[in-house]
Amino acid sequence: MFKHLLVPVDGSDVSKKGLKKVAQLANADNAAVTLVYVSDPMPPTVYSDSTMGYGISQKDHKKACEAYAQDVFKKAATTLGAGIKAKTLHISNSNLSEGILDAAKKAKADVIVMASHKLTGIKGMLLGSETHEVIVHATLPVLVLA
Repeated sequence: MFKHLLVPVDGSDVSKKGLKKVAQLANADNAAVTLVYVSDPMPPTVYSDSTMGYGISQKDHKKACEAYAQDVFKKAATTLGAGIKAKTLHISNSNLSEGILDAAKKAKADVIVMASHKLTGIKGMLLGSETHEVIVHATLPVLVLA
């Protein structure tokens, strides 16, 4: 059915859970997989790993984002399994949904496969959803895994 799956990953439990289904889809259709991680190009005003925050340069922020993305990709590849050789794509964009859509174009994917956080009720309405934003603005199919 699909030949190239673009899969946004962020290291969350929801993302990891969706990868098992992605592996099934990729194996069923012998599809290529590209994993994408989107990071904000601008460093936060203060990084904080304890009660003492510290400033960080643009260059150091970029290196930290790249290192984190590589860690997320490594863990995602392990979850996908040895039978799937996924390509990786790290995108810098302050808008997550725009970054995902940009990655889909760059990877020449024919579907975006995303996990849903399953927000319902008022939380779903107030918090919005990156998945919803991608669906609304995508020009290719978006498969939402529940």
